[in-house]
Amino acid sequence: FDVITMAFGLRNVTDKDMALREFNRVLKPGGRLLVLEFSHTKNPLLKKAYDLYSFSALPMMGKIIANDAESYRYLAESIRMHPDQETLKGMFKDAGFANCEYHNLTGGIVALHKGIKP
Repeated sequence: FDVITMAFGLRNVTDKDMALREFNRVLKPGGRLLVLEFSHTKNPLLKKAYDLYSFSALPMMGKIIANDAESYRYLAESIRMHPDQETLKGMFKDAGFANCEYHNLTGGIVALHKGIKP
């Protein structure tokens, strides 16, 4: 493959290291991996507001709209358990990718990670 993209899915993968190695295996040399994923903001004020929204408002809206607070609670918990930007960048490198970098969006709530197969 020339490019693999994944948006808001890697945090749901049980063995992220294995998935990243597999992405590397199937890419041709020079191929790119792009992963857009929820991440961790370093801004304390934004983190507090985002946590309040994620762990209180979002499950309540899920209960009201979809009668399913638990799925929305899982979303917040899965984001919190997902590796931060620097850790995920290191995981890309460990999986064999080069030129690994990330770009924070929305103050780091979301990050776009990039890696190239050598």
